[in-house]
Amino acid sequence: MQQTILITGCSSGIGQALATELNQRGHRVYATARRPATLAGLAQAGCQTLGLDVNDDDSVAAAMKTVQEEVGYLDMLINNAGFSQVGAVLDLGREDLRRQYETNVIAPVAVSRAAMGLLRGAVAKRGSASIVNIGSIVGVFTTPFAGAYCSSKAALHSLSDALRMELKPFGIKLVTVQPGGVQSAFGNHAEEALQLPPDSPYKDMEPFIHARAQAGQQGAMPADEFAIDVADSLLRPAPPAIIRGGTNSFRLPLLKRWLPTSAFDKLMSKTFGLNGFKPR
Repeated sequence: MQQTILITGCSSGIGQALATELNQRGHRVYATARRPATLAGLAQAGCQTLGLDVNDDDSVAAAMKTVQEEVGYLDMLINNAGFSQVGAVLDLGREDLRRQYETNVIAPVAVSRAAMGLLRGAVAKRGSASIVNIGSIVGVFTTPFAGAYCSSKAALHSLSDALRMELKPFGIKLVTVQPGGVQSAFGNHAEEALQLPPDSPYKDMEPFIHARAQAGQQGAMPADEFAIDVADSLLRPAPPAIIRGGTNSFRLPLLKRWLPTSAFDKLMSKTFGLNGFKPR
């Protein structure tokens, strides 16, 4: 059965790969991004493309109106748009933290709320619907120099847990995807957002902070392979509540679960250079 699926953040990486894979499987895919010009390749492949800024309620409403007018319901919403704010926690100002949480935590809820009527329409017409929130394995454990991003994904996981229970009476499933390393431009975007003020006490750690921005790309799984596995799971009649995939997506959460906190902290500190750091 063909499904109507809307995906946010499709300009590259996981969003682009999921849009491509689900379109190839014969589904009607609305691939969206803040800058529609980045979606040209997906449009040529047969996706329906829309401009959608997840932090702009008018933009979100316009996208949902288009789906309502063209189809009348939405089988699946995939909240993928997000970014990584890299930097030591105390190097981040209020606006840095607000931007991180606005995009990664508040926006998925706002987009889901805007899509609720369309999702309920799918339940009434076709028996079920689903929301898919793209979290991260770093929502399960935290690394240095990415505390804002890790905490935003932990918050999204918690909100997803609540939504899973709250939406069940409406016939809407909630699935959380927790990727490990997946090839994308994500690391480059993290570098662009990196915060390291001139007076930072972590100035001598600059190479390690830049390395943290790119850490998820080391040995990362190709995005198209990841998308195949995720699509297989999402399209099951009863998809799992949590889907993991990508490099280290099982190993690192298991280490966090079984190692003493001090041992895990030591591992992360060593990985990102803090073990030998001597502040001036």
